Amino acid sequence: MIYIKPEILERINSWLTPAFDGETQQTIKDSIANDPEGIQESFYKDLEFGTGGMRGVMGVGTNRINKYTLGKSTQGLSDYLHKQFPNETPKAVIAYDCRHNSKTLAKVVANVFSANGIEVYLFEDLRATPELSFAVKHLNCHCGIVLTASHNPPEYNGYKVYWQDGGQLVPPHDGALIDIINHVDYAKIKLESNDSLIHYIGKEVDDIFIDASVKNGSVGATQSAKDDLKIVFTSLHGTSITAVPETLKRAGYKNVSIVKEQEVPDGDFPTVASPNPEEPAALKMALELAEKQNADIVIGTDPDCDRLGVAVRNSEGNLQLLNGNQTMVMMVDFLLKKWKSEGNIKGNEFIATTIVSTPMLNKLAESYGVSNKIVLTGFKWIAKLIKDYPELDFIGGGEESFGFMVGDFVRDKDAVTSTLLACEIAAIAKSNGSSFYDELVKLYVDYGCYKEKLISLTKKGIEGAEEIKQMMSDARENPLKEINGSKVLKFEDYDLSVSKNMITGETSRLDVPKSNVLIYYTEDGSQVALRPSGTEPKIKFYVSVNRTLSTIENFKNVETELDNKAEAILKDMKLI
Repeated sequence: MIYIKPEILERINSWLTPAFDGETQQTIKDSIANDPEGIQESFYKDLEFGTGGMRGVMGVGTNRINKYTLGKSTQGLSDYLHKQFPNETPKAVIAYDCRHNSKTLAKVVANVFSANGIEVYLFEDLRATPELSFAVKHLNCHCGIVLTASHNPPEYNGYKVYWQDGGQLVPPHDGALIDIINHVDYAKIKLESNDSLIHYIGKEVDDIFIDASVKNGSVGATQSAKDDLKIVFTSLHGTSITAVPETLKRAGYKNVSIVKEQEVPDGDFPTVASPNPEEPAALKMALELAEKQNADIVIGTDPDCDRLGVAVRNSEGNLQLLNGNQTMVMMVDFLLKKWKSEGNIKGNEFIATTIVSTPMLNKLAESYGVSNKIVLTGFKWIAKLIKDYPELDFIGGGEESFGFMVGDFVRDKDAVTSTLLACEIAAIAKSNGSSFYDELVKLYVDYGCYKEKLISLTKKGIEGAEEIKQMMSDARENPLKEINGSKVLKFEDYDLSVSKNMITGETSRLDVPKSNVLIYYTEDGSQVALRPSGTEPKIKFYVSVNRTLSTIENFKNVETELDNKAEAILKDMKLI
């Protein structure tokens, strides 16, 4: 018989009280009798806000997504809103994705808000996450909530909080809110709605959002260029079907083929092992359709439509999946070209990326005379830059994990506008006798050839969390002095806010918020970063390698050399 730890049993017993409904209590009793190991997983900790908000497996317990854990968070947020805006009636907007229970849980959140005297705008049906970010500012709301677990497996759901600027919560609000939530008693959650404060919204917001996406995502493709571009798009059973096709249509793109088998939103994601556009298998059906139709570009988005995967024809005419860094570099370059051609680069503009993304953006920014601001992983930090530097103009930015943001009308990664931007780049390049891929290779000639590789190790459950913690501790206490035969010159510890020169031993302070991230910089220009995921039971290792590229014709050889080097680094670190 499996022994349940006393502190966990105390948590479990607190849910066997009248504050919780009979169905919840019975599920707990059944689990104690039949699945004691599972019930410990459900109660051993509270769900926490990570880089992408709060995500978890749905079910009963403090470590699960359910009406009580979301109710507790929403009750705490309600209390915080009243504290922050004592002389106003706070307003909140809520959206949700295609996942199981999302619509029901969104109504629970609306109920709690309304029961606390907060006016609520609830989308009538599923909507893309970037539209939620847009709606916060458009409706002059004090906060926004989206129910989503992004690309996690079907058993997951999640809860992301946005503030007045349309960006996700950042300091000081995140810490202050978490402290209030932690002190909320489940028995004090107000679950009975005040329906007079709940307003349903839909097409009237959609139209304004889509028009804004068309405006921001267009970089000058002519109508003839648009007519000549063949596009295959898949929503991977997610919310993007509500916005992307219409955005492309309004922008003038007519040759758009949608993968029908993946068009209908479905929380089971039945045609893919994972609805993650980072994984090549997720775009398999789209690539097959593209080959049949001789399409120029393939785009797939994740379930809540904030990230996109892109495949284009390479120099041999074969469809090739780009990684997030490659797509980001192309998007930034085309935006910079547009700003420069229009005479809008004055010296007070910036782009943005994250500490684990490609260093190539530094070269791009320098070339165009703009600054590149580098922040922690998570788009909330990029959105925060816009708020922190109101005197500067934000052009665009992204991260390696397939997220990008065009301008500041949305304050989170936005696959709607980014899909249009990718198509614009492809259309312009094709009309000029080039291609998306060829333009990327030209950038490598101009700025150096950069290749990145990501390895994720999944470590589930209590033991997995401890293993990840130990791996980070070992790396922190015993940093590598050499990687794949190249000396480590610098070691950065973002949790301790310390940068150490590994040759002289000198240290300096990292002026960014603390985060559990370690980065090595080697003598040959390589970078290796490691961090636990904020939303999944994984530890991630990011490798970036580079070298000069003299000619376009030599690209394949250099690319192979860099791929081999990245693999050698991972082998040297015993990760593959």
